[in-house]
Amino acid sequence: MIELHSLLLLLTAAVLTVVACRHLKLPAMLGYLLVGFLIGPHTLALVPSTETATHLAEFGVVFLMFTLGLEFNLAKLNAMRRIVFGLGAAQVAAVSMLVMLIAWLTGQNWPTGLALGGALAMSSTAMVSKLLTERSELHSPHGQNAIGILLFQDLAVVPLLIVLPVLNQHNEPLLTELGIAALKIIVVLIVLLYLGQRLIRPWFNLVAKQHSSELFMLNLLLVSLGIAWLTEQAGLSLALGAFLAGMLIAETDFRYQVEDDIRPFRDLLLGLFFVTVGMSLDFNVLLTQWWLVLLLVLFLVPAKAALIAGLARLFGTSPGGAWRTGFALGQGGEFAFVILALAIQYKLVTAPLQQACVAGIVLSMLITPFLIQHSDKLVLRLASSEWMNLAANLHTIAVRSMQAQRHVILCGFGRSGQSLSRLLSKEDIPIFALDLDPEKVREATAAGETVVFGDASKREVLMAAGLMRARALVVTYADTHSSMKILELVHQLRPELPVIVRTQDDSDIDKLKQAGATEVVAEILEGSLMLASHTMMMLGIPLNKVLLRIREVREARYSLFRGFFRGLNEELSDPERPQPRLHTVHLLAGAATIGQKLGEVSLSDLQVGIRAIRRRNMPATHPTAEFELQAGDVLVLFGEQENLAAAEKRLLQGI
Repeated sequence: MIELHSLLLLLTAAVLTVVACRHLKLPAMLGYLLVGFLIGPHTLALVPSTETATHLAEFGVVFLMFTLGLEFNLAKLNAMRRIVFGLGAAQVAAVSMLVMLIAWLTGQNWPTGLALGGALAMSSTAMVSKLLTERSELHSPHGQNAIGILLFQDLAVVPLLIVLPVLNQHNEPLLTELGIAALKIIVVLIVLLYLGQRLIRPWFNLVAKQHSSELFMLNLLLVSLGIAWLTEQAGLSLALGAFLAGMLIAETDFRYQVEDDIRPFRDLLLGLFFVTVGMSLDFNVLLTQWWLVLLLVLFLVPAKAALIAGLARLFGTSPGGAWRTGFALGQGGEFAFVILALAIQYKLVTAPLQQACVAGIVLSMLITPFLIQHSDKLVLRLASSEWMNLAANLHTIAVRSMQAQRHVILCGFGRSGQSLSRLLSKEDIPIFALDLDPEKVREATAAGETVVFGDASKREVLMAAGLMRARALVVTYADTHSSMKILELVHQLRPELPVIVRTQDDSDIDKLKQAGATEVVAEILEGSLMLASHTMMMLGIPLNKVLLRIREVREARYSLFRGFFRGLNEELSDPERPQPRLHTVHLLAGAATIGQKLGEVSLSDLQVGIRAIRRRNMPATHPTAEFELQAGDVLVLFGEQENLAAAEKRLLQGI
């Protein structure tokens, strides 16, 4: 058993290291591996590598395979069948055969080559999907290629987990053993998928009707671990049973609830699995085999990336997209550790070779985030046609935006972007939208929308979209990382431009405002306001009072709403009546009022209010009369058009 003080050391080291990895924007998995390496028996020896820890860690793999089964969607698989079963199968087969050939040339037998080839063919689903999501590239051509290949890799794990235990059995002919294993698989699949489909759905419905979350969780653990145990009794792996259990539950109405409930168990135990992998690393072995580790890193990062890029080109991907696909997948993955652990258990690979492979995979995973971050520069060097494609795309954007004047740039054309576009069009305000989903762009363009394919986080794309002529810019998707990049570019190119940013909750509001956002709209807050307003009206509270309460919350939360509200009975339909509006003024070096206090400028004499002042590296503020103006400040003014013009002249020229 693991002693309590050892467990506390393990937890403390894991928490500190994972926090550091999050801060450095590295996957938590690398933190777990580092923790295991440092506290393991081969380094500091703070925690012995016990059998109990290893058994617990195996359940992490079980739950990982279970969630993989939950995501096994036949409809999604069919839509991407060419990428998955074409490009994905070609990638796994090519890497596996290449490794088997190298193993044979170096004197290894073919089962060892197959085990190593299967392990090195894997890439990190968790890491790649996270990095592509952060860069808003999941729907790009290379993003779709990467996801399709990863999906086939995940599926390829299942037959590998079945075949590897058979390869070390020498008492009977291999074909006989494979035949018996295939028969077992067929029987298990028939029993579980045929009978399980008829039993799982009504059984889960019965349990759900009891309205007990505790009972639902117990039942979930019973079904997932029970089916895994049944497959183990049949001579197959626990992981295969967990995968089949996930497939069965994925066909029920409880898939998403199950996924949420099982995630804490999966993440915790999978983290423990990676810790035990790190504990198995022997630093002395790595020192003696540094050359092998280096060769493995060179094979995984440049060689595997180039091989995948070549295969992507054969399947019709552009040179730039092919190289980006290769850079995304040129690393080892979490399933490689699973395969290597099984391979050493069945004596298919030696301990020193397994150590070198684990070290090479970990190093390749450490390199990947930096490789993807600089992939654009690398692609421009490696693919000469990428310059032409980039220029053609920018030319298309520039031509489409050429007629746009005083328009609003929409970054993202999802549901929020499309709704905003319709509302602005009713006010005759032109929009120009950028989106990275080519299918969405194609359909929207065919419907007459002004939307083009382009990455709004790139300087050239924003300039081609008419940033210098735009009236405002709106980030319509909730992605803080991408929004920060856009805000940085807007601040450099046109700091006075109003920028509205959408976010999921209140956690990143200060960060976004400090980066230059004029206003940040939190989805959760607006949803709560709508929920509250409907609830209060259903309870009989008068409409005027409901609107007053909503107004109070919005005035407290959104600086730009202050002073905008009018009485319910006020006539607003007169088109001749001058309407107050917002206007931004950028104080460039040499402006007459730099160094003056706001009270000295006296904009209130012109019937103009100051809603906020944006200054670099500080949130938007609501200044007092003692606030001293500096070069680079952006003032958000509120008033009627003629008064705003006079206020701008006073701020810039002192008139």
